[in-house]
Amino acid sequence: MVTWGEFAAAAPDIAAKGKALLYRTGHGEALLVTVRGDGAPQAHPISVGVVNGGLYAFILPSPKLRELEQDGRYALHAHFDPKVPHEFLIRGRVRRVDDGTRAILATDWDWSVGNAPAFEFLVEDALYGERASADDWPPKYAAWPGVTKGTD
Repeated sequence: MVTWGEFAAAAPDIAAKGKALLYRTGHGEALLVTVRGDGAPQAHPISVGVVNGGLYAFILPSPKLRELEQDGRYALHAHFDPKVPHEFLIRGRVRRVDDGTRAILATDWDWSVGNAPAFEFLVEDALYGERASADDWPPKYAAWPGVTKGTD
């Protein structure tokens, strides 16, 4: 697994297009999928930020926080424009950031983070799908690091 910056260096086109989808409304937004102890996935809308070569989020006390702390695996899917429904998905593991990094992130975050812990999202694989319109199918996919597991 790599940081966002390492991913962007290895796959600049996918990372740039993915970041544009994450920020398509002006600030970072995505659906976070976490795994409960019994293996059932759950999806949660969150705010994300690409800062200093990392992809980060503050996670408020919630089931998603417990799941990230217990398991650490995630999938993150960017919201898309229904008129031009490009897709961006990354998967990997999170790591909780130290207090110094958390303080730096908190100074420019879109909302008041209070005491919420911050996590860095490390990238194991990424998938970007592009369609000219909602009627075009299938999407043209680009994957990093090549073939992404579970994409058939």
